[in-house]
Amino acid sequence: MVERLLQEGAHVVAIELDAHALGWLAAHPFAAAVAGSAADEAVTEEAADRAERAAPLTGWVNNAAVFRDASVHTAPAREVLDLVQTNLAPAVVGATTAVRRFLAAGTGGAIVNVSSHQAQRAVPGCTPYVTAKAAIEGLTRALAVEYGPRGVRVNAVALGSIATERYASFLDGLGPDGAAHVEDEMRRIHPLGRVGHPSEVAGVIAHLLSDDAAYVTGATVPVDGGRSVLARDPEAHED
Repeated sequence: MVERLLQEGAHVVAIELDAHALGWLAAHPFAAAVAGSAADEAVTEEAADRAERAAPLTGWVNNAAVFRDASVHTAPAREVLDLVQTNLAPAVVGATTAVRRFLAAGTGGAIVNVSSHQAQRAVPGCTPYVTAKAAIEGLTRALAVEYGPRGVRVNAVALGSIATERYASFLDGLGPDGAAHVEDEMRRIHPLGRVGHPSEVAGVIAHLLSDDAAYVTGATVPVDGGRSVLARDPEAHED
């Protein structure tokens, strides 16, 4: 996402929990980084300050997530709630900072929240993640309605499986046979026959941040290769 926005001439400030993962940004004169949690309002405010020193703040992307889940029959309710908050809080905190800055400037702006196909099609064993992503889509609609009259657009992208470093590490940990099985299953559950590329997600987000999407708000856009519309049925007729 950062690379795509830089290519389009934007100034970008990235928030990253792992300070050691930020070195690559030093080569980009129009990029800056803040190390810390995206759920920490002091961190998001610092990021907004740094952005506004470079140019007016016009867009904000909430993309922080933690992939650790639990089931209510085995985990204490407090643990489940904590995991929900872990994935929901960064979106709430980031949106809070962005909305306040947009209103203070009087210029409006655009927010994009990153959700998942799981917000609508739950995966067993992923209750906290599913719940948080569904809440993020609700947050998207609520903010779009409340702040649309003041020029703030808020949308979400609901992702299918994307070939990130985490996905590659997951496959590596399965061994050749296990990885082949997962990749075959991914081909079957995505009508486009493959997992997505990060650049394909970035392209949609860049569009939603841009003036080309000036009349789009409150929407959740699937970026999932058709995964959310595929119903696998034993009676399906396939060639």
